[in-house]
Amino acid sequence: MFYIGIMSGTSLDGIDLVLVSFTPQPKLISSLLHPFPTELKQQLQQLSQPGNNEIELLGPTEQQLAQCYAAGVAALLARANFTASSVAAIGCHGQTIRHRPDGPYPFSMQIGDMHKLAMLCQIPVIADFRRKDIAYGGQGAPLVPAFHQAVFQQAASHRAIVNIGGIANVTLLAAELPVMGFDTGPGNALMDNWVMHCQAKPYDENGEFCSQGQLIPEMLSAMLADPYFLKSAPKSTGREYFNLQWLQQFHPEHYKAADVQRTLCHLTAQSIADSLRGSKIQQVYVCGGGVHNPVLMADLASLLAESTVSSTNVLGVDADWVEAIAFAWLAWAFQHQITGNLPEVTGASKACVLGVAYLP
Repeated sequence: MFYIGIMSGTSLDGIDLVLVSFTPQPKLISSLLHPFPTELKQQLQQLSQPGNNEIELLGPTEQQLAQCYAAGVAALLARANFTASSVAAIGCHGQTIRHRPDGPYPFSMQIGDMHKLAMLCQIPVIADFRRKDIAYGGQGAPLVPAFHQAVFQQAASHRAIVNIGGIANVTLLAAELPVMGFDTGPGNALMDNWVMHCQAKPYDENGEFCSQGQLIPEMLSAMLADPYFLKSAPKSTGREYFNLQWLQQFHPEHYKAADVQRTLCHLTAQSIADSLRGSKIQQVYVCGGGVHNPVLMADLASLLAESTVSSTNVLGVDADWVEAIAFAWLAWAFQHQITGNLPEVTGASKACVLGVAYLP
């Protein structure tokens, strides 16, 4: 049977959809980037920050998001010339609008009406992957390390898988050691925020804006002193923390805009490299949108000079689709009653089968 994975991340650059089979290794059949309608994207951005009358905005936004996911599924099936009846389940991450794992009442909220998605697609949907881990004392994130372990681990290799989306996370796959993983901090989120602020562009295509700037050492040092970077794992974060408001404390208006962008790029690379320092990692494989920023990749290669740095493409898994495949895998794992979290990663008190089934 085949599975569909749906992932829309914190960068809000669109909806990643994949059609895959598992044997148990994943085989990518087809993939699609489905855009957000402008109004829906604006509503999701608004819900990602505290505001007024959020419940009145949340209700209709969930419905529109389900419709958008369903349109993406229909387009994916049409592209692959598949029918809904050939798909065992959809694994849907939903859209994170708030991630607060460290308060007195920890929570992580992903929205999207999954009943409506199942009804529109006439395919079972497996969703709500994070809250069970949180119920058992975990961070609810990152969830991809269990998938990375299943797909990328090799007995004699010391590898790290680095996902650079809006937020960056690492999975350490060191031979004969427990798998470790956590959010390192901002991935593309701050760079996207800043280029939107300065140039009204959703992202810095090919790192062009970044490449025009120079590193600001004093700003970088001040940023790296943030308590999040000094915190021990397990840890996770989101755009509600690393955003323009966070950046303002470092007075970016005092510098050239391109220099700030260059510094934000190096911040992402430095925080990733620092997280790998002292480990036995020899190979670093990058996935997510960050692989398309040559300045960021060059920074990583320079900071991790003792390791080889490449994309997951060389391992046979397209770097653009790793996360979407991971949520298809979580749906497969749910149906096969395979645990989807790693307690040593999230801090949960037990390994759990993650997800909730929504039937058409």
